[in-house]
Amino acid sequence: MTNFVEIRPRELKPALHELDGISRATIDAHYRLYQGYVAKRNEILGKLAEVELATANQVYSDLRALKVDLTFAIGGIKNHEVYFEHLGGEGGEPDGAIGALIERDFGSAEAWSADLKASGMAARGWAWTAYDWDEARLFNYVGDAQNTFPVWNATPLVALDVYEHAYFLDYQTDRGAYIDAFLRNLDWSVVNGWIDAYRIPVA
Repeated sequence: MTNFVEIRPRELKPALHELDGISRATIDAHYRLYQGYVAKRNEILGKLAEVELATANQVYSDLRALKVDLTFAIGGIKNHEVYFEHLGGEGGEPDGAIGALIERDFGSAEAWSADLKASGMAARGWAWTAYDWDEARLFNYVGDAQNTFPVWNATPLVALDVYEHAYFLDYQTDRGAYIDAFLRNLDWSVVNGWIDAYRIPVA
């Protein structure tokens, strides 16, 4: 195993304590979960540095167990970093580059949000809006676990966490009301910044 560097959790933006319909208590509990993924990533990589490679086996081996759990921990980190980063805005109609992409690929913002909400209701863990580089368009994907990503060669731009920890304190089992609150709090300037940074073509 190559050398690795421990990472630290990203700081929580103050704006996330002022969301419309998602409480400070929910955000704080959710952030602690993210911190746990960071800690487990560091712990697992430390163990992998000492694991015996010659004992690798697909039925069971220390290497297999650690590698599988590493994907879950890293998925939990990356998923939540997207989730937290693009909350804290005022929602509304997507504008700029993301607005143009949504209009082109879904027909309207209303059609996109209806499809994302339905995807979130159907998912066990996550729903995503991601740009597929092979088809050069947006799709809404379902991901059932932290290590279930949309598809290869797709870049997530909207990350909707629908695990119960994301909404149960505020909405109990009313997932739909939580998804509406999530949409009200999206920061489209963050999403547009990602589109620019990744050089996603809009035309």
